[in-house]
Amino acid sequence: MLKINGLTKKFKKFKAIDSFSFEFNNGIYGLLGPNGAGKTTLLRCISKLYPVDNGVIFYNGQDINENKDYLECIGYLPQLFGMYKDLSVKEMMLMMANLKNIDLNNSNREIERVIKVVNLEEKMNAKVSSLSGGMIRRLGIAQALLGKPKIIIFDEPTAGLDPEERLRFKNIISEIARNIIVIISTHIVEDIEAICDNIVIMNKGKLVTSGSSTDIKQIANSKVYIVPERDISTLPNDCQIEKHLEINGQKCARVLSNIKLKYIQDSPNIEDGYICAIKRI
Repeated sequence: MLKINGLTKKFKKFKAIDSFSFEFNNGIYGLLGPNGAGKTTLLRCISKLYPVDNGVIFYNGQDINENKDYLECIGYLPQLFGMYKDLSVKEMMLMMANLKNIDLNNSNREIERVIKVVNLEEKMNAKVSSLSGGMIRRLGIAQALLGKPKIIIFDEPTAGLDPEERLRFKNIISEIARNIIVIISTHIVEDIEAICDNIVIMNKGKLVTSGSSTDIKQIANSKVYIVPERDISTLPNDCQIEKHLEINGQKCARVLSNIKLKYIQDSPNIEDGYICAIKRI
């Protein structure tokens, strides 16, 4: 179990994380929030890249700052992941294995294992510079899996990937996420809905809410309306227009409102619940 207790992280006077508390048990967690919500800062605190100003992070009951083996339990793919492009895929992975203190006798076998997981076996001897953007991202996932970490953190892992690569990522996560903690930070709600057991929503450095996909959808229950476009200007000011769409040739808008409207209601999805939570609708 990974327990965060009253975590605060400041940059000068700005509180990027503000008294954040949460418990992560084994499973896949989706971390959602707008830009600037503090998601990346939180992940960097968990990974010990940032010291915290207040609060404690515990792993299996022990303060991570007092656990000398904690970093060996972490696999981390940052949002911006750089590699040495003149190295081959195998050379790059050998370097990462060395940085993770993986025994040299086991390195080759472990590299072969994770490269197979991300389906890059044919690129083992290719230069990193020859890989596509999707392959680079998969290689980043592979290095995060080295050493079979008990906590795996992905920061915007599907950013810039095409639909096929995003589907491949979902399949990889589904395969590896057994008896470990996986935390995925993203702004792509569909990715969260497809693979995550639990969703954590944060904003302005604070925990807003958390729960299963069903729990998050319920936040928007009876708040979703389909409104003809011609009536949008007559809506109350506190209504939130989520998106415009066309139904049976009629232009409409999907609108969120905590005030009962006269229009047809629609079933809520995770994005509806997320917006309602963030906007306090």
